[in-house]
Amino acid sequence: MEISQIIPHIEVLIFASEKPLTSLDIVELINNTFGFLEERVTLDQVEAAIQGICEKYQSEFYPFEVRESGGGWQFLTKKDYHKTIAQLNGDKFLKRLSNAALETLAIIAYKQPITKGEIESIRGVNSDYSIQKLLEKELILISGRNEQMPGKPLVYATSKNFMDYFGINSPEDLPKIKEVLAEQIVEGTVIRPEDFTDQPVADALTEETNHEEPVIDGDTSLLTVNEDGELIIQGEETEENNESSDSDHDSTTDEENPSDENQQ
Repeated sequence: MEISQIIPHIEVLIFASEKPLTSLDIVELINNTFGFLEERVTLDQVEAAIQGICEKYQSEFYPFEVRESGGGWQFLTKKDYHKTIAQLNGDKFLKRLSNAALETLAIIAYKQPITKGEIESIRGVNSDYSIQKLLEKELILISGRNEQMPGKPLVYATSKNFMDYFGINSPEDLPKIKEVLAEQIVEGTVIRPEDFTDQPVADALTEETNHEEPVIDGDTSLLTVNEDGELIIQGEETEENNESSDSDHDSTTDEENPSDENQQ
């Protein structure tokens, strides 16, 4: 069967269905309709037909489109017309979830399957009311019991209505935590004199730094500090002491040995 022949059947199935239809659902429904025994519609044919349908309704001529949402294919109104159809649905369309319900729903979506006790340990408050409201709206469901925990508490998970409500196909399509809360790297600020002074002052500081006393290389054991806090190199100190001793010796010699003129 040609793809052009099955496209109208796929369109009417998606349009009439109350829930999203997967490609496999469509294959089964079309084959049941025609009852083919020899030539049956294949999954590849249906997917190719759906691709053509999506491209067809992307045209600006149509106010709706075919999109994969809630785990299957649906006819959905384009965003430009949301305010228009909101008038038909009234408060039901505009009603939003409370902050507490959104917090609870987010925890379930990212941690599912999860128990009520685990939800409350994360939120730090009682979550009975929020869970009840989410169950009423069919955004979450009871997926079973945790057999490993005392009392075997109920565990909760998101439903297909949740995926349809947020326009995703599976929980894996949710944004990653790293994308929502991007890591912020704080780097230290490098402070330079030229950032806070005029260039002449910065040049003067640089020149002054360049004229500082050179660092002494070699054996630092020859360095000492005298009583006045001055840095003394022992070799120089010895030379100075020798000069001082020679001076004192000459002075003493002159005093002890008067000149020949005085002796006469």
